[in-house]
Amino acid sequence: MKVFKHLNVLFMAQAAMIAAIYVVVTLLGASFAYGQVQVRLSEALTILPVFTPAAIPGVFLGCLISNILGGCILPDIIFGSLATLIGAVFTWKLRSRSKYLAPLPPIIANMLVVPFVLKYGYMMPFPIPLMMLTVGIGEIISCGILGLLLHTVLNRYKGLLFPKAAL
Repeated sequence: MKVFKHLNVLFMAQAAMIAAIYVVVTLLGASFAYGQVQVRLSEALTILPVFTPAAIPGVFLGCLISNILGGCILPDIIFGSLATLIGAVFTWKLRSRSKYLAPLPPIIANMLVVPFVLKYGYMMPFPIPLMMLTVGIGEIISCGILGLLLHTVLNRYKGLLFPKAAL
């Protein structure tokens, strides 16, 4: 029983740290984190489910809190955060495949969800396909490029940062 308690504490600590880092990075880069053309640097953290399942609730809660603190409307808080959650879950499912597939779920989830929130929640006058493109470009920069850079760095220290016991 003592081992399971340790694992639960480790899981919760990792999730909380990831959520906190997500919020801080989002708010520090707030001028680029919201809107039709957004590069949310914190979305690079969506690569973390490759290393630990604790990243799934971590990035979800981080996104949720960032959207609340960023003054987003309720549909954005709900659906934007759910898009990040869906992306994190599927990144976890792809963890044993190529590292180049890992960023695809959050990119695709956000490209499919966020433009509808922008169009119908924020009443942006742009066509949805254009917003899919702009959101997609931002996600490719944050999840694809920055996320893969983060993966490369963390992979060197994964045993230290993400002990096997947490998996």
